[in-house]
Amino acid sequence: MANAWKKHKPTNLLTPKPLLLLLLLTVSLLLLTFFLLSSNPSNPNPNHKTLILQSSIHPFNCYTTPQSHPIIANLVEGLKYPFLYSLSDLGSLPEKPHKNIVRILKGKPFRRPDISATVQEVLGKMRDEGKMGVFVDVGANVGMATFAAAVMGFRVLAFEPVFENLQRICDGVYFNRVGELVTVFEAAASDRLGSITFHKLVGRLDNSAVSATGAKMAFKSNEEVALQVRSIPLDELIPESEPVLLLKIDVQGWEYHVLKGASKLLSRKKGEAPYIIYEEDERLLQASNSSAKEIREFLRTVGYHDCTQHGTDAHCTKNN
Repeated sequence: MANAWKKHKPTNLLTPKPLLLLLLLTVSLLLLTFFLLSSNPSNPNPNHKTLILQSSIHPFNCYTTPQSHPIIANLVEGLKYPFLYSLSDLGSLPEKPHKNIVRILKGKPFRRPDISATVQEVLGKMRDEGKMGVFVDVGANVGMATFAAAVMGFRVLAFEPVFENLQRICDGVYFNRVGELVTVFEAAASDRLGSITFHKLVGRLDNSAVSATGAKMAFKSNEEVALQVRSIPLDELIPESEPVLLLKIDVQGWEYHVLKGASKLLSRKKGEAPYIIYEEDERLLQASNSSAKEIREFLRTVGYHDCTQHGTDAHCTKNN
């Protein structure tokens, strides 16, 4: 009976053999983790390739910029390829919050922006035809068109000069896991390289513009702040070898200058020239000393003879 109660000598786990086995197991797990992360990127896309740009201007770095706060973001309703975006303007809190904040409080997603649906429709048709390439978003705001394209797997070049909007674009890059697809520039696309005076409308950043008159046209009571922003022609950035499927421009009356700065891009032959969507609001254009007629005449010189009106937007294609 005494032997039945004999204590067993405990195994020493710190002997060389168990330590070696533990080390081998740890190394194996680390190698497996590395393999899985490298073979399964956060945004897998068989058509992804790195954009090779020809300008010395560096893209905006979301990882070094201060984080925006507070963050109010939600999913967009009614899209085939849904995405999330973050609000830049919150309205007048607490009395009159932004309409999408009200929707959140009611348990609803954000209302679908028309441009998001349009971008997905146009790019969806192109993909069905076997086309893949770049979507250029000029006047990206908080990314409602940028993310509509990126979640479909398209590469995006986004231009936005307002810092607060850039922060929200960075939010969307994180939320939608599209960092490999979206390249952002803190700049205003224009017809010359340098800088221009930009007018930021406090409380309505979506209505900021190069023209002070254009910025305050719809919201005269808001404070307007003038600042210098970098300007760059699209032709200075996009090489001729880069396929561009769709060019969207919404810059509160500065559309003519953006198009002029993309003359080489727009002069590409049929099948290679991009589909164009631009805002054609005569009041805003005249505030920037241009007109819808001037834009249409310029587009004809680079081969765009087929333009149709969709509300305040014009859609132009090259059919000849």
